[in-house]
Amino acid sequence: MAKSTAKKKFDTTGHDVIEIVGAREHNLKNISVSFPRNKLVVITGISGSGKSSLAFDTIYAEGQRRYMESFSAYARSFMGNLERPDVDKINGLSPVISIEQKTTSRNPRSTVGTVTEIYDFMRLLFARAGEAFSYINGEKMVRQSEDQILDSLLTHFKNKKLVLLAPIVKGRKGHYRELFQQIRKSGYTKVRVDGDVQEITAKMQVDRYKIHDIEIVVDRIVGDDKDRARIGQSINKSLKEGKGIMMVMEENGKVHHFSKFLMDPKTGLAYDEPAPNTFSFNSPYGACPTCNGLGQIEEITEASVIPDKSLSISRGGILPLGEYRDIWIFKKIESILKRYKATLSTPIKDIPKDVIQIMLYGDDVPVAVSSVKYPGTEWNTKFEGIISFLEKQRDEGSEAIKKWVEDFTIVKTCPECHGMRLKKESLHFKIDDKNIAELAMLDITALQKWFEGLEKRLNEKQRVIATEVLKEIRKRIGFLLDVGLDYLNLNRPIRTLSGGESQRIRLATQIGTQLVGVLYILDEPSIGLHARDNVKLIKALKDLRDLGNSVVVVEHDKDMMLESDYILDIGPGAGRHGGHVVAEGVPEEFLKGNSSTSKYLNGKLKIQILHERRKGTGQKIKLTQASGNNLKNVDLTIPLGTLTCITGVSGSGKSTLIHETLFPLLNQYFYNSRTEPLAHKKIEGLELVDKVIEVDQSPIGRTPRSNPATYTGVFSDIRDLFSQLPEAKIRGYKTGRFSFNVKGGRCETCEGAGLRLIEMEFLPDVYVPCETCKGKRYNRETLEVRFRGKSISDVLDMTVEEAVTFFENQPKILRKIQTLSEVGLGYISLGQHATTLSGGEAQRVKLATELSKRDTGKTFYILDEPTTGLHFQDIAHLLDVLQKLVDKGNTVLVIEHNMDVIKSADYIVDMGPEGGEKGGRVIALGTPEEVSKNPASYTGKFLKLELKA
Repeated sequence: MAKSTAKKKFDTTGHDVIEIVGAREHNLKNISVSFPRNKLVVITGISGSGKSSLAFDTIYAEGQRRYMESFSAYARSFMGNLERPDVDKINGLSPVISIEQKTTSRNPRSTVGTVTEIYDFMRLLFARAGEAFSYINGEKMVRQSEDQILDSLLTHFKNKKLVLLAPIVKGRKGHYRELFQQIRKSGYTKVRVDGDVQEITAKMQVDRYKIHDIEIVVDRIVGDDKDRARIGQSINKSLKEGKGIMMVMEENGKVHHFSKFLMDPKTGLAYDEPAPNTFSFNSPYGACPTCNGLGQIEEITEASVIPDKSLSISRGGILPLGEYRDIWIFKKIESILKRYKATLSTPIKDIPKDVIQIMLYGDDVPVAVSSVKYPGTEWNTKFEGIISFLEKQRDEGSEAIKKWVEDFTIVKTCPECHGMRLKKESLHFKIDDKNIAELAMLDITALQKWFEGLEKRLNEKQRVIATEVLKEIRKRIGFLLDVGLDYLNLNRPIRTLSGGESQRIRLATQIGTQLVGVLYILDEPSIGLHARDNVKLIKALKDLRDLGNSVVVVEHDKDMMLESDYILDIGPGAGRHGGHVVAEGVPEEFLKGNSSTSKYLNGKLKIQILHERRKGTGQKIKLTQASGNNLKNVDLTIPLGTLTCITGVSGSGKSTLIHETLFPLLNQYFYNSRTEPLAHKKIEGLELVDKVIEVDQSPIGRTPRSNPATYTGVFSDIRDLFSQLPEAKIRGYKTGRFSFNVKGGRCETCEGAGLRLIEMEFLPDVYVPCETCKGKRYNRETLEVRFRGKSISDVLDMTVEEAVTFFENQPKILRKIQTLSEVGLGYISLGQHATTLSGGEAQRVKLATELSKRDTGKTFYILDEPTTGLHFQDIAHLLDVLQKLVDKGNTVLVIEHNMDVIKSADYIVDMGPEGGEKGGRVIALGTPEEVSKNPASYTGKFLKLELKA
């Protein structure tokens, strides 16, 4: 009986599931699916199968749209509108928060500290509880009330003759005639100018070009207790005239400083009252004036303008000028050199240093240049100098000119603040002997230790002020540690973080908000995370769920799937072959299924190691004593002709070693790049390779006009092919006729976009196919030119698979399309908008572009986590491509956390042991088998399990 009356358990919304009916967004095939609320749900499937279309473009988009619908029509008209996703209905939807990878700020002022708000609370702590010290002599600054100043005078200067002074000008130029008149009108007769007491006379003034200190002589007194009232009044006047600051001069001329504000009593140095913005590098009140709070300055130096002093000026020794031409600037330089008995053919190293300085920075002596138009006459003009000219162009020139000047600009640490971003006054406020910038440079683990038990190291007043602020700081530090970001520091710019790291920072912030009843959607938060730290991430997501939230994660990670409450597998293929739900259920049921994901999880399918470990060609690239960021004089040896993996926990120094030290060195050697590598001793073996290619994670394009065909360059070849057709030649069509970005062949109604934007006043804007070209992008005449029965528009609509067959007799086109197919992108169309490609797809388009270029068998490839967004099946494809590259003699260097890639490598360099300051060393070297036996390596422990499986 009890069973029949038992109520079904609902949450506060009255729903126990989220139900999606008839989802058709992008490639989804009218799917209907439901999954439990308040659970950790993983949506998986091969790349391009429709996971993001379901999670972000359907569920999240509808949640956002419903939230916007709750505003008035008037408010919505200002906010911009959201398009209704193509779905029949969604039931049980909560307010939705999306934590994506693409939201990383590119602003150099945005740091880990500002995004997590830890730095904001620290600014408050230092403003209210910090102790100030003089930047001149390190003495503690003091502030005194009028009564304290009076008591101090009567105690320390008993029966002494004193002069009370009110400072009104400190270290400034000017004649101050009006100021002296004003002082005289106020009833004062004497002033002290630059240490000399003078009577104020009519029309009195000082040298306007010299720096002056001026004080009003307010009163002459004797330090006697009987005159306490009168002395008190004079002190009051002095502080009033000196705006809170006064000075006391003894008979022998010795001066003492007093202030109602912070002041060093010995030197008279005073600071403004501290406020939170005193410690902000984004505020003019706190930022270092030299670098404006960036910690770095851009400088055009002699070395960047004259890289090779053995060359003469006529042979291009001055890089911005290039080789000699018959132009005005070379004639000016020739005239300057003639003055010092040198010529344009003199090697720069033989030209006197002071002459080089004149050429670079100019001087005031006019330069005589012979006139071509009027022989026998000379033009006399001043020469501003090449570096001075470049600096002027950097500030005032057009965008193209500024970009050109960037080639001669180097970024270096600010010499004023040494990278600490704040002005010197702000850096001399301390708590427990640390200033705020020193704390911002500690990694999160060290920062947590410093804040531990801080109350015991504070005085009573500081303790009362700090209690609440410390609670907030500790709470936020705890959240960062929970998501495995213990190796970051607060000063780290957000733009230098990987997608996974910035996502986990936002996740930490969301855990801190303690919201309940929310639907969180995350996009592969495990990116950039070592297998060891995955446990922390999964725990953080479970904590979010246990608060009473639904957590949906788009993910390929094996551990995440097995630890989840429910799995949805989208597939079976990618693109138009996907968009179906192929399997779903709790992990125990899911493992019994027959989908490709289930088979990889239960061990029926696995990525095999198909060859013996390669020894390489016997040649090596050797980098010695790399010491940038947290690297501890690392020696790196890469055997050429191998697939080498750089592994290690997050923050162990992989990116510093490869992206910021090795790659800039290779880039400089092959392409004369101006990017400076981080500190190292030397590099050997660069001559053994003949080009370097880096495939990073940045998107291939931000507009719908960019697509795989344009990015890989195959579209230029296709347009050339169409322009060579007899029909095109008869009509006089050139290559440009077949571009949808220029006038001529494109449809002018939609300007080659194929879509038109219809603006709706109070409803979302709608994209509709262009009524003139029906979405084909070109005008009728262009579409009449056909190759094997297909127009240029039909070719753009082809999938890569179809195009491989279609262009089988066009080797140049086929090579580029074939590589797209080989990296597992056979399902995307050649003209697919770049904005609709997932992160993994975009990276593989870039990889295919590089692979389609002719390799020499001596190419050095650098890939940064190429498994981002890839399913087990796609990783198998990718490994196949990489192994083929190595088989041809090339070297492939991969930074990776994925165990399937690591176990397939020939050689592993494992960094660690931890992240941040505790990292930066090479822990293990050798084949996967050798690394798996190393007890000091975290990677080795997980590798051992993989190799046994």
